[in-house]
Amino acid sequence: MRAIIQDTYGGPGVLTEGELPIPEPAVGEIRIRVRAAGVNPTDWKHRDGTIPYDHGLPAVTGWDVAGVVDKLGRGVTLYNEGDEVFGMLPYPHAPGGYAEFATGLARAFVHKPAGIDFTQAAALPLAALTAWQALNDTARVSGGQRVLIQGGAGGVGHLAVQIAHHLGAHVTATASADDADFVRSLGADQVVDYRTTAIGDVLSGVDAALVPLPGRNRLDALCTIRRGGVLVSLLGADDEALALADRLGVAYRGLMVQSDHAGMRAIAHLAARGALRAKVGTTLPLADAAEAHRRGEAGEIDGKLVLIP
Repeated sequence: MRAIIQDTYGGPGVLTEGELPIPEPAVGEIRIRVRAAGVNPTDWKHRDGTIPYDHGLPAVTGWDVAGVVDKLGRGVTLYNEGDEVFGMLPYPHAPGGYAEFATGLARAFVHKPAGIDFTQAAALPLAALTAWQALNDTARVSGGQRVLIQGGAGGVGHLAVQIAHHLGAHVTATASADDADFVRSLGADQVVDYRTTAIGDVLSGVDAALVPLPGRNRLDALCTIRRGGVLVSLLGADDEALALADRLGVAYRGLMVQSDHAGMRAIAHLAARGALRAKVGTTLPLADAAEAHRRGEAGEIDGKLVLIP
């Protein structure tokens, strides 16, 4: 099979197309003929060694996969050969999405709704699972609560706005003025231009905040949360943020996304209803994976990147 392989850490140029044996599904796994593979910032952070691969090099990166079940491993009862599925390969331990075939635990996947194509399906799993696990599972957002989403037009943020809206929250999101109408269309009740307005000047007493951004964003968001509320950070914590959270009486939670069959079923249900949709910026052939990484790292893409084998 064709696959994008890297033998060393480095820039986009380390991603090269090559041939690998078609993998065999182990017990509890399925093999998928990949029809589309999503690209996420974590892919290039692994590629350049910022986050080394658990199993070293050589490696095939990529966790978001949509395709057709090609073969069942022993013990799999959820699927039949020919079923259309999508999901996230177990993160961060088992990449392999940038290839014509991929294997993964059956319960990391769900059936693809008939109303979305493979490209849309491949753009959802990692980012949507992150948002779902942050808001539904960690912050336990419920109807009538007030939620802040930092970076409401970003890869995780634009899906988080939709999910928070679905959960019945009053949603405030930060975004540039250029993206404000887009973020409102996703379900945000209030959009704050982060370039001109300090979030703490216009917002206070929120129940939960999701912060996928670095720098002072965590500190700024903490100051908007009521005592007893929760902040979910996707980039860990530092001593200053933890100390501030303690003084304010805010629960600080650092999240790393995990494979999640129940979460993927919820995402598939929302997608089937039209209540959750990824903004796909660019699709490229699998052979152009290095170019996809170059564009993504340079911030040249407005929306998700998807590779088509």
